[in-house]
Amino acid sequence: MALDTKKTLSDPIAMEVFTNRLLAVADEIGTSMIRASFSSNIKERKDCSVALFSADGRLIAQASHIPLHLGSLMGSVGAVLDAYSIDRMVEGDVFICNDPYAAGGTHTPDISVVTPVFVDGQVRYFTANIGHHSDVGGTVPGSIHGGATSIFEEGLRLPVMKLCRAGELDEDLLRMISLNSRSSEERWLDIKVQASANERGARLLHEMADSLGADKVDELVEDLFTYTANRLRNRIMEMQDGTATFYSKIESDGLGPVEVPIQANVTVKGDRLIVDFEGTGPQARGGLNVVASALNASVYYVVKTLLDPYLLPNSGMFEGIEISAPKGSLLNPIAPAATGARSITCNKVVRALIGAFSQLLPQEKAQAAGQDIVPVMVFAGKRRGRDEGYVYLESIGGGAGARYAGNGMDGVHVHVTNSSNLPIEPLEIEYDLVVDEYALVDDSSGAGQYRGGMGIARQISAPNGDVIFTARSDGHKEGAPGVAGGTSGRPAHLIKNADTEAAQELDPMVANLTLDKGETIRLETPGGGGYGDPAKRSAEALARDLRDGRISTERAEALYGPDKVQLAKDLV
Repeated sequence: MALDTKKTLSDPIAMEVFTNRLLAVADEIGTSMIRASFSSNIKERKDCSVALFSADGRLIAQASHIPLHLGSLMGSVGAVLDAYSIDRMVEGDVFICNDPYAAGGTHTPDISVVTPVFVDGQVRYFTANIGHHSDVGGTVPGSIHGGATSIFEEGLRLPVMKLCRAGELDEDLLRMISLNSRSSEERWLDIKVQASANERGARLLHEMADSLGADKVDELVEDLFTYTANRLRNRIMEMQDGTATFYSKIESDGLGPVEVPIQANVTVKGDRLIVDFEGTGPQARGGLNVVASALNASVYYVVKTLLDPYLLPNSGMFEGIEISAPKGSLLNPIAPAATGARSITCNKVVRALIGAFSQLLPQEKAQAAGQDIVPVMVFAGKRRGRDEGYVYLESIGGGAGARYAGNGMDGVHVHVTNSSNLPIEPLEIEYDLVVDEYALVDDSSGAGQYRGGMGIARQISAPNGDVIFTARSDGHKEGAPGVAGGTSGRPAHLIKNADTEAAQELDPMVANLTLDKGETIRLETPGGGGYGDPAKRSAEALARDLRDGRISTERAEALYGPDKVQLAKDLV
């Protein structure tokens, strides 16, 4: 549905109040989901997202969760509307799906639950949420590994199906989904929580429609779309017309050290952005492929971040953007290509996009590359004191890239992922694992006038053995590059039994590795690249880095020179 961008807003003040009310509804759904969930991946790590949609499937608002999930949320609602017209829906229906090819998902562990919201007997809105479930079956615990050669290895595929029919839960369906997971009880409980959280959102939308009137809500929603579209078009028009190209790559296609290039081409034409990925390499043999829903979300993230960080995340934002990728490429694979590790590739897509956009934007928008991956550790075994199995997964933060006027942040998730860490206490209580070390990686930052952020070291041991380990990572060959003269950050490392005679550097796509009693896994994530000539870093800033242990004297002398290091030491 095209927007009337010439339209005058009916009530700008009311729209602003309304916008914040919508965001409050979305945040309330997310809070309800997180607090009520049973799996640590949702209740602790907050690996979930929530959004509100109009009856025709347009995004109204997304809670402040995970940017990549925007693709799955939009894709799943669109898939629901393709499978069931709204005149076939009845109050109390709830839909469930996850498939990247048949249901608009991005990978199988992200299960979407979509609920139509009826007002005065007709569908006026949808509430939708995604939970990343720790396991949905497949050939490895966690359902994702780089070496998967097709989506059939990545667990249960769900097309659009009715989880509830007129308020009646389909327990047969839920039982089937749960049975296909290595932690079946969590699946059963968390999916029910997802449906209940949507119901909470539906009640809040009813209250809004009752207080404002459903027609007034619709009018304000259209104003919101128009305002967002016009605001983005204005930002695009401020850019210089032209085309810019930038490259990144993944270091492995999942089955071996086969690099696959990613080429981002960004064209500005007046008030429109054309983003294409012609020149990107062929689809990966393994599980690093990216379907359209994930690619679109990655592009929208970069546009919002670089052009207008306060831009409202709704369908008005998509009006001025065209996105395409060659069929059969890494970013537009042909089914049944595996997609489980798509977040690694998506962050490398963001790296390429930032490089291209930076050529068309003022220098103040420039930034170095960060860790730009989502390194994940997955452990599976028996719960402490119970026969029930567990699958514990965690994506680990790293260094963010330095910016035009600031250092990169240490130990953070970057770009399209935004989950929390799992605190050590609940990890060791729930799972038969011990965290030996959780710290920043020494000397991992890229140098420059502004330094990159530091990577994270996470070392976990299996005190009683009988644990299965799987990983997916990237950036183990080359560090995150700096910009404008800044140096690269330190690459990643994955080590079994670190600091012992049996120490072994592992393949970043290792799968189904058995850990015996007392064996350890250590992941050191990449540091961020530096910005600007290291010679321009102030002695005061270097003194702070030395004092805080962010850089060793030896590395500082190699990067900044002995004279500056001595000057900095005199200031400590």
